[in-house]
Amino acid sequence: MRLRPYIPSMDFETIRSWCTDTRTHAMWCANLIPFPLEQQSFAAALQEIAARTGDTPFVATSTDGKVIGFFCYSADLKTNEGMLKFVMVDPSQRGRGIGQMMLRLALTYAFSITKVSAVQLNVFTENERARRCYERVGFNVRQLYTFAFQFQDEFWGRCNMVIQRSQTL
Repeated sequence: MRLRPYIPSMDFETIRSWCTDTRTHAMWCANLIPFPLEQQSFAAALQEIAARTGDTPFVATSTDGKVIGFFCYSADLKTNEGMLKFVMVDPSQRGRGIGQMMLRLALTYAFSITKVSAVQLNVFTENERARRCYERVGFNVRQLYTFAFQFQDEFWGRCNMVIQRSQTL
């Protein structure tokens, strides 16, 4: 597996194919990006988020170059913490450890290149599969917010998880 910057002309159609329903889409981006995913609105959302927080979008590729994962990353120099957002793996690849491998590569980048002391992410409590993946990589619950997000008639909790650089050495 390799990480590389997201290239809209090469990667967008693949990523769009992963979010086919409103619930999956909401679990992925908390509706911060409009559904259905369209190239122009996705680009605008990524640009706005990058301007506000410094996020850079990345894809994970298999050894043959196929896009199998996506995430955004930023480093906050004031807190010396990195932040992972919009983490998603190709649904046809789930259950194979792809998410864990992608996250480990992202953490290597965060700790080795951006030199942060910790990396955080948020996950909805209802997204058990993702939460278990993050725990397997070494993320720990830092804070839990109940009723943080409403999706249709459901209320989802949000779990802030963190991993310290010292946990990965």
